[in-house]
Amino acid sequence: MLLRIPGVLSAEQVAEFRRKLAAASWTDGRLTAGYQSARAKKNLQLPESDPLARELGAAVGAALERHALFVAAALPRRIFPPLFNCYRSGDGFANHIDNAVRYESGQPLRTDLSATLFLSPPEEYDGGELVIEEPTGQQRVKWPAGDLVLYPATRLHRVEPVTRGTRVASFFWIQSLVRSAEQRRVLLDLDLAIQQLERDHSGHPALVELAGVYHNLLRLWTEI
Repeated sequence: MLLRIPGVLSAEQVAEFRRKLAAASWTDGRLTAGYQSARAKKNLQLPESDPLARELGAAVGAALERHALFVAAALPRRIFPPLFNCYRSGDGFANHIDNAVRYESGQPLRTDLSATLFLSPPEEYDGGELVIEEPTGQQRVKWPAGDLVLYPATRLHRVEPVTRGTRVASFFWIQSLVRSAEQRRVLLDLDLAIQQLERDHSGHPALVELAGVYHNLLRLWTEI
């Protein structure tokens, strides 16, 4: 399931992020990649220990907690602290699959979902599309600043070479309460349908029963 999460950051927040990142101490992105990924990767990245990365990562985390669609779709158990990268003209990241496990403060996190939060407006750069190999075909993602793409971490994906301008983004991984992508899709569809029925037929007694079905499925499928 590839999903667009709009408006994670406001225009004002994006502008503040961009102002601070313009003065950031970027390093070679390959330093934080695994052996295979390092061979495919050419970009810049903020080190995980950089104070600015921690500050902005915390702000992203707070925004995600407030975004109902993100919470409903990801059902997050743990979120890897958001990282930040920069692709200049000539930079790109060839086809790869994200590591199955990341470590944060020595604790393993299973990467069920991958996320990219766009910080550069698409008109500021050419190329730089995030290309995700879905069962239905390639999905090419280049969305407005402040929007986020959420997709299964099992998917082969790449960042096309940037040919003009600069592409800045945040990226991170989520360990979900529900490991199965198919089960998360069912839960999201049911959740959204209940919300629509609540808007159209508020107070209908069937809504209580449907909410019970949702929570019983969540109880059945949750890993804690």
